[in-house]
Amino acid sequence: MKLEITKTKQMKNLGFLIIIGFLTLQSHSQNKNFIDQPFLETIAEIDTLVTPDKIHLVIILNEEDNRNRKSTEEIEASMLRVLNSLKIDLEKNLSVLDYSSDFKKYFLSGQKILKTKMYSLIVNDAQTVGKVMAGLEREEISNVSITKTEYSKSHQLLLDLKSKAIIKAKQNAEKMVEPLNQKVGKAIYISDLETESITSQLQGKVAGVQIRGYSSIYGSRAQEDIVIDFEKMKFSSKVKVKFIIE
Repeated sequence: MKLEITKTKQMKNLGFLIIIGFLTLQSHSQNKNFIDQPFLETIAEIDTLVTPDKIHLVIILNEEDNRNRKSTEEIEASMLRVLNSLKIDLEKNLSVLDYSSDFKKYFLSGQKILKTKMYSLIVNDAQTVGKVMAGLEREEISNVSITKTEYSKSHQLLLDLKSKAIIKAKQNAEKMVEPLNQKVGKAIYISDLETESITSQLQGKVAGVQIRGYSSIYGSRAQEDIVIDFEKMKFSSKVKVKFIIE
């Protein structure tokens, strides 16, 4: 009985080894077939320019910055009136920076206390940026800077660019085999070589932003809306694709 059990185990082990050998041979054959297939490799890149639709501003309120020496609370009320008049969603787009300390206190001459408060504001277009700057300038709030620009649909845009890059790669491949009277088959390899999105970091009046009509705090107050021009943002995608040649 013991001998029969041993033989049964040996047969099972032999069968298992045969299956493994078959699968290994099949895998090797498939790899060999893949390598032996004639294929064409091509690289394609697609890029586009878009206008930023998410502009970050920093507004600093300081008692020392206004000629009438208004309190920070009064300046803050003026700022809120301007932003409300422009129909800006303050709950969504306005926030206090350094909220933990809220008001920063500066002691001058041993007794005088000046309060400073910083706000972050997000708007969606250059025209609104100009209106915000001009409106705040009229209220003697001139410490306003553009810190960053973004494109809110960048993720979907990059996915679309990948798809277009793949299409371009296939078109390139078809043109390459056309003189040979051959055709391009299915793709057997795809690699995302490079995907790029550019988020502009803009400090004040640096390259990428042009501001016209913005007066200095020491000059006359802005009587008209300030014209803002933003440099468009570049997004690109590059892919490598290998196609079977039929």
